[in-house]
Amino acid sequence: MSHSLPRREFIIRLASVSAVLAAGASLSACGSGDGPSVDFAYGVASGDPLADRVILWTHARLGDRDDPVELAWEVATDPGFTALVSSGTVIADASTGFTAKVDATGLAQGQSYYYRFRRNASVSPVGQTRTLPASGATEVRFAVFSCPNYPNGFFNAYAEAARSDAQYAIHLGDYIYEYEAGGYASQNAAALGRVSDPPQELLSLDDYRRRHAQYKSDIDAKLLHARMPMIAVWDDHEIANDAWRDGAENHHPATEGSYAARRAAALQAYHEWMPIRTGADRARIYRSFDFGSLLSLHMLDTRHLARDLQVDQLALGGLKGPQAQAAAYADFTSPTRQMLGLEQQAWLQGRMAASTATWQVLGQQVLMGRMEFPASVLVALNPADTSPEAQAAGQAAIAAYLTAKATPPAQRTPQQNALMDPAQNPLLGYNLDAWDGYIVARETLLATALQLGKKLVCLSGDTHNAWHNDLTLMGLANPALASVKVGEEFATPAVSSPGLESYLAIPPAQIEAIFGSIVNDLNWMDSSRRGFLKMSFTATEARGDWVFVDTIASRSYTATVGHSAVYQPS
Repeated sequence: MSHSLPRREFIIRLASVSAVLAAGASLSACGSGDGPSVDFAYGVASGDPLADRVILWTHARLGDRDDPVELAWEVATDPGFTALVSSGTVIADASTGFTAKVDATGLAQGQSYYYRFRRNASVSPVGQTRTLPASGATEVRFAVFSCPNYPNGFFNAYAEAARSDAQYAIHLGDYIYEYEAGGYASQNAAALGRVSDPPQELLSLDDYRRRHAQYKSDIDAKLLHARMPMIAVWDDHEIANDAWRDGAENHHPATEGSYAARRAAALQAYHEWMPIRTGADRARIYRSFDFGSLLSLHMLDTRHLARDLQVDQLALGGLKGPQAQAAAYADFTSPTRQMLGLEQQAWLQGRMAASTATWQVLGQQVLMGRMEFPASVLVALNPADTSPEAQAAGQAAIAAYLTAKATPPAQRTPQQNALMDPAQNPLLGYNLDAWDGYIVARETLLATALQLGKKLVCLSGDTHNAWHNDLTLMGLANPALASVKVGEEFATPAVSSPGLESYLAIPPAQIEAIFGSIVNDLNWMDSSRRGFLKMSFTATEARGDWVFVDTIASRSYTATVGHSAVYQPS
């Protein structure tokens, strides 16, 4: 199907007009006799729904004035707001960057509602939201996203999801990017009219607020947020690339100051600009949502709360000498190495144990599946060397390994036997920023699900590509459990960030063939297209439909379901 900008503008403008007419005012009367009007330039949003309440969000400012803005908010069962079920007032002021959030209570379970904000004759666009079912749910439908990159292209995936029959949005992070204008994935930004603001890399509270505002100004972001409630977690780029507990790859203290100060500013801006329920500690974002007896959704933080520093991939692969390799391996296999941290891990184990829902669903950032390559291939594919000679060596290593894998054991040469011997050519994760770099922590999580007898699905983002993986144990504590399947992973492609196709000098079909031949737990992948993941759950199955858009360079696009997968555990 093909869609264009004018239709989306019309939908949003029509919602705004309807809200004003329902309030008994005309557009020409906005602000008349009531002082300056409020421009709801960033639309409205809702999120963190529960069975009886939901967070409502907007931004409101009186021009460029710094005066506090008192807003009335209303929730109704009809778009004309003749049947109000909840209402109140909230203040938007400078302390929150003129954003406003309210926890609208007194709602009925599993119901759709309309909401809006008002100040005198100024009325926001109308949003639609939905509470969680407390009982009786037979199906739940999600639109799952990650990695919208404003300068790299349009958010057509948001637009398509807004037109789908999804009931709830799940955002797995990288909602914004911190890079400077002209930085990562900005080659076409000027031509698209999407140059990053502010122009500098984000460091201060004002920087992060302005970048959130730019992303929220996108017409498709506003459309999605107005269409359904969002349950969101952050990934690394909400602060800086490849973040961990005490720092990030893209943070340099000598020139950029305190990482703790940068982190605090970024997390404050995130909570201000996202429709998320903010607690006493902004850093503790992990939380659960129960959809009746059908599923429990556990949103995790694998980034900022407790993650240990990533293992050096080159050192682990032996490219920095034997001593560095030994140190990296000791760190890699350490039983104390943390991804979630002991507190979050214990919380998750407790939530899964207490849940009586059919499905346990993890909403988190990075790939959990074992994306393992033999060391011989990883060493040959040295990312620090992109010369033609290195590319040829990498392809030769892949061919040698696949030939050995396809050869019957009795017919293998000594060299091929060495390639297939885990002691001589171990399997290692190709991306140690993912769960492959935190193998003991992953094993603990999966073993918990197995021990509790839970039906497990993991939703992941981060990589910008689409994946469907089996989740299997390595047998670290019990070799008898090696390769036992515990669940499945459904990973969403990026909304607009570039994927593997942009930095591997290999055609997408060949990338997918290589991964499919080497990675044992991989069921399917797509290495080149942008879009979102539509997930539906019933009592008997979890179904993933990967929806791709054919372009992010234009607001006119065609969307197709590129792949579907069904998980029906016994």
